[in-house]
Amino acid sequence: MRNRRFVPVVLLVVALPVLMAISPGTSEAVYQERDCVGCHTDQTPNIVQDWKLSLHAENGIDCATCHQGDYTSVHNGEGSSLPTPQVCAQCHADRVEQFSAGKHALAWAALKAMPTAHMLPIELSDGMKGCGGCHKIGLKSEEEIAQLREDGHGYGVASCDACHTRHIFSAEEARQPEACRTCHMGFDHPQWEMYSSSKHGVRHDLVKSGILPESAAAPTCQTCHMQEGDHEVRTAWGFLAVRLPLSEDPEWQADQVTILQALGVLDPEGNPTGRLDVIKAADVARLTQEDFDRERDKMIKACTQCHSPSFARGELAKGDQMIQKIDHLLAEAIREIVDLYSEGVIEKPDFYANPFPDLLTFQDAPTVIEQRLFVMHLKHRMRAFQGVFHANPDYALWYGWSEMIRDLTEIREMADQMRRNRIP
Repeated sequence: MRNRRFVPVVLLVVALPVLMAISPGTSEAVYQERDCVGCHTDQTPNIVQDWKLSLHAENGIDCATCHQGDYTSVHNGEGSSLPTPQVCAQCHADRVEQFSAGKHALAWAALKAMPTAHMLPIELSDGMKGCGGCHKIGLKSEEEIAQLREDGHGYGVASCDACHTRHIFSAEEARQPEACRTCHMGFDHPQWEMYSSSKHGVRHDLVKSGILPESAAAPTCQTCHMQEGDHEVRTAWGFLAVRLPLSEDPEWQADQVTILQALGVLDPEGNPTGRLDVIKAADVARLTQEDFDRERDKMIKACTQCHSPSFARGELAKGDQMIQKIDHLLAEAIREIVDLYSEGVIEKPDFYANPFPDLLTFQDAPTVIEQRLFVMHLKHRMRAFQGVFHANPDYALWYGWSEMIRDLTEIREMADQMRRNRIP
């Protein structure tokens, strides 16, 4: 892949007069009349300071270039607009094109596709104080942007500023693993915790603190997932660690089918459902061998900067094998709850499409035993396989595998107790 400078100075210089000319409703007189920096130095001084530190300021990219609009003072500031990725693409077309082909671009669509997303308080979704706070990185249609702005949630219309934060928009900031930390941590995807306490993360800390020289190998998130600055981010197994084609191993294949049925991707007969199209559109799973191999080969390329190819393939294979083991635990737990449905011990909600618990209902699952299954799937299973792939043995064992064993034990015990307590 060709090396590209993130902010090509020549492109910025050439693009500036063009952008100023095409900014809607903005004349040269307006540009001369308004003094954005003068006013905002008093009103929002840190914004101005960050802009002054940026390559934008260094190359003459001013406020109007990105915010556009016909406004001259605080009294008609609503005439400005927050930049969208399309605005960034006027100068950074290659990076926006890469981003648009990756999984981050689909984050907003993935949030909206969750079956009980509409049950969240608006503050946590469109208000950006929960799921939406990270999933806002996803691209949105013009209609969605207009609705967000109308509802007063316009600060979630951008994507690039999730990593290149306003108004310094630093490429160097976005190259640091800490740039990923805000979203890739916590309950369902604790990649930051795994990475930062792995040998990869520890080496990075030692380099930053000067204990190791700057030239020492110290992989970051971007080293593996954004090779050579490529913004098309995805992984071989995808977010849910499910894939097609199914395994040739009979037991694992049966477990995979059970999990896919509980995800609503397959119906009781094993046929694809409409939700498979949603999963495909959200790019959270690899659905062909070619797609899987392409992403796996990219990861091996990253690993072999420091390790031998045989070591890299062997370590990644351990992650694959861990998924097989935890799939069996999860499938056993799913089948336990399916039996409770079929026995009439608990009532299956009407909005479940299959006679399976819906793993994507999350905290909205209606019973305690189904809640335990949700935690087993989205919290502990994630830690088990991602801990292996992120070279963090403690997460793989104690926060992942061990917790899944306990989950299955509790689910079985709860199921037995519910059967005993059932009124004839």
